[in-house]
Amino acid sequence: MKSHITRREWFRSAIAASATIPLSLSFVHELAAAPASKAEMDYLSLFKSGAKLIRLGSNENPYGPSAKAREAIKASIGDGNRYGFEISDELKQLLATKEGVSPEHILLGAGSGEMLALTGMGVGLEGGSVLSAWPTFPMLMNFATKFNARWDKVNLDQYLVHDLEAMASAVKPDTKILFVVNPNNPTGTVLDPNKLKNFCLEMSKKTIVYADEAYLEFQEPSQQVSMVELVRQGHNVIVSKTFSKIYGLAGIRVGYVIAKPELIQKLAKYQPGTILNQAGIAAAKASLGDEEFMAYSRKMNAAARNYFTQYLDQKKWFYGKSITNVVLFPAPKDGKTILEQTEQRGFQIRVWDYMDKEWCRVSIGTLDEMKQFTKAFDEVIAA
Repeated sequence: MKSHITRREWFRSAIAASATIPLSLSFVHELAAAPASKAEMDYLSLFKSGAKLIRLGSNENPYGPSAKAREAIKASIGDGNRYGFEISDELKQLLATKEGVSPEHILLGAGSGEMLALTGMGVGLEGGSVLSAWPTFPMLMNFATKFNARWDKVNLDQYLVHDLEAMASAVKPDTKILFVVNPNNPTGTVLDPNKLKNFCLEMSKKTIVYADEAYLEFQEPSQQVSMVELVRQGHNVIVSKTFSKIYGLAGIRVGYVIAKPELIQKLAKYQPGTILNQAGIAAAKASLGDEEFMAYSRKMNAAARNYFTQYLDQKKWFYGKSITNVVLFPAPKDGKTILEQTEQRGFQIRVWDYMDKEWCRVSIGTLDEMKQFTKAFDEVIAA
């Protein structure tokens, strides 16, 4: 008997479990990069190929990978013919030490996106619903709904921050996952850590709380409060982290979740075999503890973000008070025109629908890129 199924066998069996879902090569891409607005659906700028654009639509770190990660990637090439079983175990042990848990509390994956996908599929295949704020990063919910789960949404508050009280009231008997992104994407806003901790503690008595902390490291170290403490205490909390953002490894795909071993086992049963590669693992190991690069990324990002929010202040436009590398603000003209005309000027951004309005989501690039963008955006809104 085979101990592992192939990725193709796993995928076909997962699809077969949900009769309404067609098997297609574009399925995962469709869920991962789903348009967030009618404007994006109409324009489909994100799915075009053509001129090289300044990418202000994917919340990427324009300064990474770090020098240490690059050297580690080069050194790993000689092992590219080998599966990364042993080195994956080494990374898992390093992460377990960092998070103060055992390796059995850790599941590695191709970015935190894979962890979100596995969780979403689990909700759908096992039955139940998922509850989240809106707008927030939708991958978990996109996968859940494709597998026939219900998605309950709770609007953010007037400051574009999670409304924890309203979310608590929205938990239902069949709520299988309560999903919280802190700091949030697409707003960059952050919750009070004590309020969030108390919320997660109380809600974990009713359901599983999934805390996505992809952007946590954009806060200064003294301000970073992870919900991993609740995992260490044995609560029904899952925390996901990624090397894609502050570490600048978005294209190399390494992430992980921390949870009780029994929850890790539930997620792992949906994982389609060997995912990680030698280069990614080596880069992640080298990036861990690289405080100098992280501090540099935070400093440069903050300078560019402050420049951009000052621009928004001058326009007297409302926006979420971001502490990360993304800002959300109401679109000053129709979203399709903004997408078209910003791309014509060499920039890629996002447009989201929320509260019957269109919103621009702009990632923070370098300071020079943000200066170029604000000049171009002035032309767009004046046209």
